[in-house]
Amino acid sequence: MFALKNALLGRGLLTGAVLFSGLLVLNSAEPAVRERNVDGIMDNSFLVEEAYNQEAGVVQHILTGFYSVDRQPGSDDEAYDLSFTQEWPLFSQTHQLSYTVPYSFVRSGGVTENGVGDILLNYRLQAYFNEDNLMAFAPRASVILPTGDENRGLGDDTVGAQFNLPFSTALGDNWFVHLNAGLTYLPDAASAQDRDLISYHIAGSVIYAATRDLHFLVEATGSWEHFGDPGQALDREFIALISPGFRKAFNFANDSQLVLGVAAPIGLNGQSPELGVFVYASFEHFFSRNGEP
Repeated sequence: MFALKNALLGRGLLTGAVLFSGLLVLNSAEPAVRERNVDGIMDNSFLVEEAYNQEAGVVQHILTGFYSVDRQPGSDDEAYDLSFTQEWPLFSQTHQLSYTVPYSFVRSGGVTENGVGDILLNYRLQAYFNEDNLMAFAPRASVILPTGDENRGLGDDTVGAQFNLPFSTALGDNWFVHLNAGLTYLPDAASAQDRDLISYHIAGSVIYAATRDLHFLVEATGSWEHFGDPGQALDREFIALISPGFRKAFNFANDSQLVLGVAAPIGLNGQSPELGVFVYASFEHFFSRNGEP
């Protein structure tokens, strides 16, 4: 009987030791990372600038196309506006450099013009970024170069500046909100008969992340632009658009990502283009890892 009790006691101690060891293993294991739909596509908005700089070692190539038409009485204008942008981190995500090259095909009054517009050189500071709720703020300053032909309506023949204040945040696991406010300054602008132009813009978007790789978005933009005839005072008019669309991500084994999207911008007032089609393509990939090319 004494031997039986010792055997049972030893078996109980062994079982307790196994359970205790199991608990230690569970407690020491890394907690499971919760996947959120908002993490799948972050810096791929269309008309509204998001506030997320490129991560260190990652470059982004962006190609957009915007077809707009104005069929209102007395107007039969069409425009195909293309742009190519490259975004590069400057050593870290804190600082980002980029450039934007626009190219336009414009038909107005029976005359068609096409060519490169005024190029933008951009610097953006990641002033704030919270990885938990993806709240971010990244002010941008840009220099506008007079590369477009002002005689063909493709540029303003002046060095200008543009400033924008992008704010972004996620709401839970499935929603984004982006907000913008900024201005563009063009001294002695050719489109204003060599007068100074200051235009203001605001923008906002709401994005629903249905999955990590498929997002639906509604963007809205508004700008106060100057218009006027030679020898007359400039009038400021408000131009407003709303643009529903969607974007789809394709992820590859080398951590590169292709994002394709399409939207349908709609003019909200008489000064805006009546309707349009916007297409978007972005490709992100590493150009270095851990500081090595």
